[in-house]
Amino acid sequence: MPFRRYNKPNEARPLSPLARMTRHKIFRIILLISRFGLAALFLVTAIAKLSIIKAFAANVGGLLAASGIPPARWIWPVTVMVIATEIVTALLLLLRPTIRAGALLAAALLIGFSAFALYYVYVLHGEPLECGCFGRIIGSQLGLTTALRNLALLVPTFIVFFGYRQQSHSTIRNLEHADVIV
Repeated sequence: MPFRRYNKPNEARPLSPLARMTRHKIFRIILLISRFGLAALFLVTAIAKLSIIKAFAANVGGLLAASGIPPARWIWPVTVMVIATEIVTALLLLLRPTIRAGALLAAALLIGFSAFALYYVYVLHGEPLECGCFGRIIGSQLGLTTALRNLALLVPTFIVFFGYRQQSHSTIRNLEHADVIV
C-alpha cells in the first residue's frame, strides 16, 4: 500500500482510496456516471411525460399555437415524437455500440429544447407556461432557467461523446469491466 510521508520522518500514513485513484480511473467513473445519468434522465422524463400525457399534449398544443403552427393537426405527432425521441436517446446511451450516437442525439435535443424555450419567451413573448419537461416530478416553466438547465446538461453529454471517441470496442469493454462495476 502506498504511503505518504509527513513532517516527521518516521511517521507515515496510508493514502486514502481517493488519493490512490489515477486520473484515468476518475475519468472513467465520471464518464460512466455521465453516460448512465443522461440515460436515466431521458428515460425518467419520458416516463413522467407518459404519466401525464394529456396535460403534456395540452402544453405542446399551447406552444404550437403560440408558434403559429395549427395545434389540432400537430399536437399528438409532436407529443409522441418528443417522448419517443427521449426513449430512443436513453436506449442509445445504454447500448455500447451506440453510445456516441446517443450523446449526439441528447445534445441535439438539449440544444433544440433550449432554443425553443428562448424563442418562446423572448421572440414570441409567450406567457409563462409549465412545460411538463419532468411531468409532475419537477415543476418548471419554459424560459431562461429551462434553457440554462438544458445547456448545463451539455457538459455530461460532451464528456460522453468525446470520452468514448478514441476508445475501441475492446477498450470500452475493458473500461466497463475493469475497476468499475457497470
